[in-house]
Amino acid sequence: MNDENYKQISEIFSDDFVGKEVFLKGWVYRLRKQKENSFITLRDGSFDVIQAVLPTTQKLEELTRESSINISGILEKDDRAPGGYELKVRDLEIIHSSEDFPIQKDFSTEFLNDVRHLWLRSRKLQSVMKVKSATLKYAREYFDQINWIETNPPILNRSACEGGSTLFKVEYFDEEAFLSQSGQLYLEALIYSLEKVWSLTPSFRAEKSKTPRHLAEYWHLEGEAAWHNLDDILKVEEGLIKNVAYNLSQNQHKELELLGRNPKDLSDIKTPFDKIPYGKVIAFLNKQGNFIKFGDDLGTDDERKLTEGSKQPIFIYGAPMSIKPFYVKINPDDQNMGLSADLLAPEGYGELTTGGQREDNLDSIVRRIKQEGFDPKDYSWYLDLRKYGSVPHSGFGLGVERMIRWVCNLDHIRDAIPFPRTMKRSYP
Repeated sequence: MNDENYKQISEIFSDDFVGKEVFLKGWVYRLRKQKENSFITLRDGSFDVIQAVLPTTQKLEELTRESSINISGILEKDDRAPGGYELKVRDLEIIHSSEDFPIQKDFSTEFLNDVRHLWLRSRKLQSVMKVKSATLKYAREYFDQINWIETNPPILNRSACEGGSTLFKVEYFDEEAFLSQSGQLYLEALIYSLEKVWSLTPSFRAEKSKTPRHLAEYWHLEGEAAWHNLDDILKVEEGLIKNVAYNLSQNQHKELELLGRNPKDLSDIKTPFDKIPYGKVIAFLNKQGNFIKFGDDLGTDDERKLTEGSKQPIFIYGAPMSIKPFYVKINPDDQNMGLSADLLAPEGYGELTTGGQREDNLDSIVRRIKQEGFDPKDYSWYLDLRKYGSVPHSGFGLGVERMIRWVCNLDHIRDAIPFPRTMKRSYP
């Protein structure tokens, strides 16, 4: 049988195929053998599964869960079957008879992550990965619409972007290098040529964190733009989040519903997002019993408290320079505060993006680099950007898996990536 004759399950869920012979290939998701008839639930790369019915014969003794098969039969309408259709099998070819599949019900999370390569076959993770693919598609479409240019910053770096304590060191020939924490510094170089740029790269943070929103390796969507101030870049972030959320609600509603996310939650996202000054956030948290001092960074519980009852993202506007990296521009109206903002997802899911205006003055950024204990010589190329035609500019970074955790209603961020890398896991 030629490949063009085969259909995916989602393609045949139509009355147009009822009474006709269809050809499918996939894996046995569920199997129930009875004396006279056997019932196969078949899955493939599409979202849907279909029930196939055939007489129980000796040939079926070889058929097991997760066996790969080719199958053909007549499609019938049956409201009792998954998807409302059932396949009356005419022919079945076993491509590979699977050994006893190790995943059954009620296994621990630790075991499921040990066999992650097999657990990816679950409908839950299949749906998450489809939503993630669509999220990146819609993000790319958004940047195309606003005429930003995609670029490719390096993964191996000689200097830190976020902080020396969270760097993964690697041997780079006869020198020491680091896995990238962010492509931001390189994107800043590119704005002097292309003005508005973005990238999607892996980033690495050696944070010894066990929270449900931290990964040691994650996908980082970042953007930088010349001539943009803080408010300008926040509008770009708002547009990105709203565009992606709306498109997911319209086109991935089946996957979202399976994951327990009401698509209307995403279609109802409205802009502009509320912007709450850092000082008011600290006052609110103290009233709620989260005792935090002015100048402290917000923790996971603090972020959850701020948004757990909200259906809309919010910006935390401004932050003390003492907790911000050297590249954040100082607020000219308050030398202790930076021109930055963190975007928090609704429903307590925490930080999605960090962004703000970048320091464009050479003397100021050199002073900040020294204050953080770095050597300005290690940033000589970056400092050149402030010597030759420096301009006001701003940017942001979005943790893709954090967004997926929110839109897919996931308890833990590890389920937002196929093979999670955390403080305790680098296998499989």
